[in-house]
Amino acid sequence: MMNAKILKTDLEYQQALARLSALMDAEYGSPEGEELELLSFLLEKYEKEHFPIDLPDPIEAIKFRMEQQGLTRKDLEAYIGTQSKVSEVLNRKRPLSLAMIRALHDGLGIPAEVLLQEPGRELDECAYNYRDYPFNEMYRDGYFHPFNGTLAEAREHSEELLRLLFSNSQNTTQRRIYCRNSDQQVDEKALAAWQARVLNLAIDQDLPACIHEKITIEFMREVVRLSYFSKGPLLAIEYLNKRGIHVIVQAHLPHTYLDGACFKSPSGRPIIGITLRHDRLDHFWFTLLHELAHINLHLGNHDLAFFDDTEDKLTHSAAPEEIEANDLTADSLIPNEMWEQEKKDLLNTNRVTKIKEFADKLEISPAIVAGRIRWEKNNYTIFPHLIGNKTVRKLFFPNN
Repeated sequence: MMNAKILKTDLEYQQALARLSALMDAEYGSPEGEELELLSFLLEKYEKEHFPIDLPDPIEAIKFRMEQQGLTRKDLEAYIGTQSKVSEVLNRKRPLSLAMIRALHDGLGIPAEVLLQEPGRELDECAYNYRDYPFNEMYRDGYFHPFNGTLAEAREHSEELLRLLFSNSQNTTQRRIYCRNSDQQVDEKALAAWQARVLNLAIDQDLPACIHEKITIEFMREVVRLSYFSKGPLLAIEYLNKRGIHVIVQAHLPHTYLDGACFKSPSGRPIIGITLRHDRLDHFWFTLLHELAHINLHLGNHDLAFFDDTEDKLTHSAAPEEIEANDLTADSLIPNEMWEQEKKDLLNTNRVTKIKEFADKLEISPAIVAGRIRWEKNNYTIFPHLIGNKTVRKLFFPNN
C-alpha cells in the first residue's frame, strides 16, 4: 500500500499514477478501494494546480452559444449593440467591454470567467455609470489617459475607464472638509473624480520624501517671496516639489466650485491641487498658501481632505480648520506686524506706487498686496491692473 499524502513533485505524481493503475480493479469499500478513492482525489488536486485547462476563447464561446440556441447576429445586438459592433466583435476587431460582458453573461449564460479570460473570476456589480459623472469634460481633460479612442468608445468602455481612474483612491477613508462660500449644490461625484485625477497625476511624480516638521510659517514665507519673480507660480511649484510636496494644476469640473484642495496620498505624501478657476495672481498665491496652511496645521497624522472655494470671505458657519488656515495664510503672505504698521495708509490710498513700494519692501508681488486691500475693503473693483488678471494660466499652458 502506498503512503497517501499531498503530491508535491512530479516523481510523487508518477508514482501515484502507477499505484492508481494497479488499483483499478479494487472493490468498492475495500481497503484497496478506499486507497483508490483517496489517490484519485490527490491526483485531481495535483493536476488542477499543475496542468490547468485553458479557458475557451470568448469569441468562440459566443459563436458556440449562437449555434446552440439558433441565434443570429441580429439577436446579438441586444447584448453587444449595433450591427456594426456585433460584426467587429465577432471578427475580433473590437474588444468586449464590461457592459457587453455583463449582458452576454446575464442574457446568454456564458460563464464570466470565459468572457473575462480569468479562471474562477465572477463579475462584480457595476460600480460606475458614466451618466453619474461629467464624463464629456473628463474625457476632454485627459482623465482616461492613455486611452486614445473617441468619446463614443470611451462611453462604451466607461466602466473600465472609471475603475482605472479610481483604482488608487478606492481604499481611502479621508474625512472631507469643505470651504464653501455659496449655497450652490456641489456635485460630489465630479469632485471625487477630480480628486482621483489629481491623485493619479501625483502618484506618477517621483519626488523626495516630505518632512512635515519643515513646513513652518518661515517655509511658507520663502514660498511667498517667489511671487516677486515673473514666473513665480512655476518657481513655487518647483520649490515645493523639491521638498516632497506634490502640486497639481488641474481644471475644475462643472458644479465643483473648487479653487484648491489638499489631501494625502495613500503613502502619506501631501498633495495640493489647484484649479486656476479664477485666473489671477492674487488668487493663485492665496489659494496655494491656504493649502500649504492646511498641510502645516491639519494634515499631519490626520486623515483629512480639504476642498476650498477661496474666492470670498468665509461665512460664520465655516469649519474652524478653514478659519485657522485663513489666518495663517494671511500672516504668511504679509506678516501681521508689517500689515498692522501700514494697514491704515494702504487701505486709504489710491496710489499704485504706494502699493508697489510696500510690495518691494517685502519682496513679494504687488498682486498680493492689492488682493489683500480688495479683500479687507470688500471692494473687488479697485486696482484691477495690479492683481495679475489672466496671467497665471498662460504660465502653465502657454499653447492654449
